[in-house]
Amino acid sequence: MTRGTADASAGALPTREVRGTGVRLTSLGFGAAQAGNLFRATTDEESAAAVEAAWDLGVRYFDTAPHYGLGLSERRLGAALRGRPRDEYVVSSKVGRLLVPSPGTAHERDPDLFDVPADHRRVWDFSRDGVLRSIDATLARTGLDRVDVVYLHDPDDHEDAAVHEALPALVHLRDQGVVGAIGAGMNQSAMLARFVRTGDVDVVMCAGRFTLLEQPALADLLPAAVEHGAAVVVAGVYNSGLLARDVPPDDATYDYAQAPAALLDRTRRIAAVCAEHGVTLPEAALAYVRPHPAVASTVVGLRTPGQVREAYARHTAVVPDDLWDALVRAGLLPEDAAPPRDALTP
Repeated sequence: MTRGTADASAGALPTREVRGTGVRLTSLGFGAAQAGNLFRATTDEESAAAVEAAWDLGVRYFDTAPHYGLGLSERRLGAALRGRPRDEYVVSSKVGRLLVPSPGTAHERDPDLFDVPADHRRVWDFSRDGVLRSIDATLARTGLDRVDVVYLHDPDDHEDAAVHEALPALVHLRDQGVVGAIGAGMNQSAMLARFVRTGDVDVVMCAGRFTLLEQPALADLLPAAVEHGAAVVVAGVYNSGLLARDVPPDDATYDYAQAPAALLDRTRRIAAVCAEHGVTLPEAALAYVRPHPAVASTVVGLRTPGQVREAYARHTAVVPDDLWDALVRAGLLPEDAAPPRDALTP
């Protein structure tokens, strides 16, 4: 299992160990869905340059999945990391969707958000055999000797199989030292909280449910994680785009669809309060999630070197405590959802 940490270079980021596993995550993680051509095509060279830029800034946690571009993200990430000291970085991937060759649809485009040929199809499989086959395939695509963190990927409609087959398989692999840490990644918090309370998981990835706009994870997942010593990786911190710009445009997306008008208006009011305090909306979005004691890392989807440098600047920006007080007074943030004071410097 990986025991690496960010190096001592000028760009080094703080790290946190996941539940005594020896796996350490940098406070900012590289989300590699864009390397799988999420929404639009990205070149091999652009993806490699983004990883290079992240490395230069001290990012040492990289997240991918078979789902992302039907394996393209895993292949590109593995190639970009090849030759780098293996104990200096952490890679997480996911199980639950097997990729099955589909030559009959190879001339079509993938219908699931990724701009790639539909030469494979995704098959849900949370069985023990499915987990083992998925990890073997990930190792083959990435060319890595191991996967440091393995998440169950979106088991929303497969909870029984996830609990009784997939999770025990991951526990066995972790206990044998084949993988470093295990957990689940989802776009909801309630089931993740159940995994934390009843399953032997080390880390969970929660996408979109602990953000400046909405905080359901504060009621279930985050308290459970603190109680049981599990780490939380926050993903979807921009709610798929709505919080990603200083002022959200009319066509801003929320949960991968057009943002409702009322939510767009509320977000613009939040942005205005941020501007009054010398902070951009994306800076506030990243700063908001960082101080919670359960949060080990924030993973941001990154496509280009410019996006990497922008995310790093946002992540390391200092945000004044009185911003949260102002958002509470304006009715834009629940009082019990404000971050702890004096905890915002990375």
